[in-house]
Amino acid sequence: MKLPIYMDSHATTPCDPRVVEAMLPTFTQHFGNAASRNHSYGWEAEALVEKGREQIAALVNCSPKEIVFTSGATESDNLAIKGIAHMFADKGRHIITSVIEHKAVLDSCKRLEKEGFRVTWLPVGKDGLVKTSDVENAIEDDTILVTIMLANNEIGTLNPVGEIGHLCKAKGIFFHCDAVQGLAYEPVDVQEMGIDLLSISAHKMYGPKGIGALYVRRRNPRVRLDPIIDGGGHERGMRSGTLNVPGIVGLGKAAEIVLAERESDAARLRALRDHLRQRLTTELTDVTVNGSLEHRLPNNLNVSFAYVEGESMLMGIKDVAVSSGSACTSASLEPSYVLKALGVHDELAHSSIRFGLHRFTTREEVDYVADLMVRTVRRLREMSPLKEMADEGIDLKKVEWSKH
Repeated sequence: MKLPIYMDSHATTPCDPRVVEAMLPTFTQHFGNAASRNHSYGWEAEALVEKGREQIAALVNCSPKEIVFTSGATESDNLAIKGIAHMFADKGRHIITSVIEHKAVLDSCKRLEKEGFRVTWLPVGKDGLVKTSDVENAIEDDTILVTIMLANNEIGTLNPVGEIGHLCKAKGIFFHCDAVQGLAYEPVDVQEMGIDLLSISAHKMYGPKGIGALYVRRRNPRVRLDPIIDGGGHERGMRSGTLNVPGIVGLGKAAEIVLAERESDAARLRALRDHLRQRLTTELTDVTVNGSLEHRLPNNLNVSFAYVEGESMLMGIKDVAVSSGSACTSASLEPSYVLKALGVHDELAHSSIRFGLHRFTTREEVDYVADLMVRTVRRLREMSPLKEMADEGIDLKKVEWSKH
């Protein structure tokens, strides 16, 4: 077993060697521009792009013509949300989303609010799930878009996306789903689930960084988008810019592997994750798992360790790569907005660790991490005045702390 151990796969996954192998020829042999229509180099590149489109389409059950390539999930989210809003502003200016979406969705919606659109921010329960009934109750006459994620990037909770999709379909409202965190482990069928736009990222499913895709429905209903990048009219005018052929080949291969191995990957990771959870919750007291255990990604464990500060824990387990709070906002000392939305109080939110297991995680690594976590938490609690106060029966929530 090698150190350090990587358990931060919600931030990014390691690139599968089979993906790297598929990409290598595109750097030196098949290096043409897919938009060059006058010679074989361009034709070869275009053929590789179309193969990638087919592989991604097969993963989500759509036509290859409905796949638009982007630089990643952030761009896909922006294009979907702003593209719909600007294209259909004359039909309505109301959008529905949830408070625990990825920042790319939240900040796109906040940008639209500044432009005069109205956004309904749906809450979540302690289980971290969006209720379909809440979506239904929020729909108004001028609602044009609902955007709800498949799986949360911090707590791994899985939303009832199929139910929400069917509701939107019945009401004639566009439904966008950020599927980035869940696609490697959860089956997604855009037809069956009533999804009109779906954001995809390669580096969350064992592919390269800097490449993503957006599924855009072509019929029943046909989705039209106002582009956010203008240029040479690539990707049917929805996303101009020279196509990232190596990235597209990598994303396509990653999608092909997910389709073939998703079930076995999910089953193995669920067993490892449950083993880690069982060890932490039985060998330590005052441990809370955040979010629903039933509706959850198989590789995610988000745990709060009371009376211990998250940053101190990270220092104590520096041989293990994990996240305290959201990786995308880790520069901030604010407690995770996702955990706060679940009703987790600040002290407990600060003590949370997100474990993200991946395709190459071993049982030996899980046991090493469990041993290290148990030792570190016990040691830090011995030094913690909060633990001492709690043991004396003091209710820490009622303590008024001096600011001096």
